[in-house]
Amino acid sequence: MNLDKLARIDLNLLVILQVLIEEQSVTRAANRLNLSQSALSKSLNRLRDTLEDPLFQRTSHGLKPTAHALALAKMLPSVLQDLYQITQPPTFIPETSHRKFSFSMVESAYETLIPSFIGSLLNQAPDIQLDSYLWTGQSFNDLQHGQIDFGIAGRDLHPQSEFSVGKLPEGIEHQTLFRDKQVCLVQNDHPILKVIEDAGWTLDHYLALSHVQVRCEGKEWWALDYYLADLGHHRKINATVPDFYGAASVCAHTNLIFTLPSSFASHALKLYPLTQLPLPFEFMPMAYVLLWHERNNQDKGHQWIRETICQSIQQAGLPYQPASSS
Repeated sequence: MNLDKLARIDLNLLVILQVLIEEQSVTRAANRLNLSQSALSKSLNRLRDTLEDPLFQRTSHGLKPTAHALALAKMLPSVLQDLYQITQPPTFIPETSHRKFSFSMVESAYETLIPSFIGSLLNQAPDIQLDSYLWTGQSFNDLQHGQIDFGIAGRDLHPQSEFSVGKLPEGIEHQTLFRDKQVCLVQNDHPILKVIEDAGWTLDHYLALSHVQVRCEGKEWWALDYYLADLGHHRKINATVPDFYGAASVCAHTNLIFTLPSSFASHALKLYPLTQLPLPFEFMPMAYVLLWHERNNQDKGHQWIRETICQSIQQAGLPYQPASSS
């Protein structure tokens, strides 16, 4: 390591480079860093001189990273995280900490999980800041690049599923919070209830109905749909909506059937005139999992957050299912 050369580099430029890579826009990066565009442009020129690469090309759609910038983008989050850790005290004291932690969570977790742990976190650490965002198809990438600290998402427990906990992206660790299963909701006067009373509840009845679906992680198919497709079956999905409450409302005002995790169904039943039904066939269980990047394994603050969340969920009486981190 050439420490003399490193001593001549302004490490703040690495932060600027990371934000430029994320935003790919001088205007957005300057706003985010509270700098003028002129100051940011000067920093970009210094970066180019230091790294001996143009780093970005201007296009009509913003800044396009060069091959070297894309290579740096893979290393920078870990480098910056290590630098950040150097600046932190060796211990984490919840009572006096002012740290900020960010979460990305599936919508159903906001109703079923946050109430069980947010009070415990803030009671013990009243000055920390907890920022949360909706889980999307981009969230795994955000975890890998250090843009969020934690994720809470639903994963299947069957090892062959494309959405299983065993097929997480590189560097992502997980802890199972609790298991859940899929159930169905229909409006209270749905014609299928009379059919079930007379003839029972079968897969054929389920497939003959029209369905409302929640778009999860940007996908219109769930693991359930891939499972049925492997058996040669397909659901008739007449409506796709972005959130669970919206789907429950649609279900309550139509003859559409809604398939969803049982933990969220219990909340929907309190708000809408709905009847819960079991799935009329065997299907793999799912799990809500806490996700983080391995670079944060030894971070005392992260360790405290993870332990507090798991303990709080266990104390809340949810079907807690501890599992070794992957």
